[in-house]
Amino acid sequence: MFGFCEDPSTLSNLPWMACYLTTGKQFLFYGSFLTVLALIFITAPVALIFGFGGAMAARSPILPLRWFGKIYVAMVRGVPDIVYFMFFVIALDQGLEWIRHQIKCPDWDAPIRQGNDFIVCAQAKLPLSTSPQVWHEVYNFSLAVFTFGIVFGAFAANVLYGAMRAVPRAQMETAEAYGMTPRQSFWRILVPQMWMYALPGLSNLWMILIKATPLLFLLGVEDIVYWARELGGSANPRFTAYPHPDWRLWYFIGLLVFYLAFTRVSEIVLARITRRLSHGQGTLGGVRQGKAA
Repeated sequence: MFGFCEDPSTLSNLPWMACYLTTGKQFLFYGSFLTVLALIFITAPVALIFGFGGAMAARSPILPLRWFGKIYVAMVRGVPDIVYFMFFVIALDQGLEWIRHQIKCPDWDAPIRQGNDFIVCAQAKLPLSTSPQVWHEVYNFSLAVFTFGIVFGAFAANVLYGAMRAVPRAQMETAEAYGMTPRQSFWRILVPQMWMYALPGLSNLWMILIKATPLLFLLGVEDIVYWARELGGSANPRFTAYPHPDWRLWYFIGLLVFYLAFTRVSEIVLARITRRLSHGQGTLGGVRQGKAA
């Protein structure tokens, strides 16, 4: 980046560090922080949508839909996250390529599954091998968002289902007595009040989501943990022209500071949201949590 960085062997101390911290690989490391933040802020609403749909399905009067909601919550919550990420992403990727293969290459006569290899025609690959690198990164990131959304959506569904059940039944009966339809009482009485009961559980899920972002490397995304491990390693010419001892300790200390700072900011924001939602709440839970906040 600087003019004096052309010959690293002539540098020392501060100039050497300035050149080292402004290499292309270092900027990829800095950009990976934005990748992690984008994943968190995109996945959170996606998971909430999956969770709300799962909670509505679990309390549906339609038996197959109710079974589907409860099976979704039980199945995803009962499998370790790392196993689910490794299986689901491969299955989803191969499923999409298989569908494209059937459409684009109907005359293909070779078996798709050949031992441990999954082979489809070149036109069916996702993304295409000729696509720019940015599309490969977008595809991997989209798979990560969808996978995180499915997993944390199941936990959110369990939280929202319990919050819906926590709203006093007497209020729903009062709404029905005033002539509200079940749909009206659901959206006007149940949904506005359930957030006060759901917020503690959703706050914990937000913190768990932040801590789960290092699993991105399993999904093919070069996240902050990947770059910290590679850049911090000693004398790797593939990553830097500035050889140094093993600095992974310092890189991971930086990640520790980042995660602690982010979780602290999250706690402050969530506390303010709690105070805002508890304002004017007449339920026992709303008053109790308002006083605690």
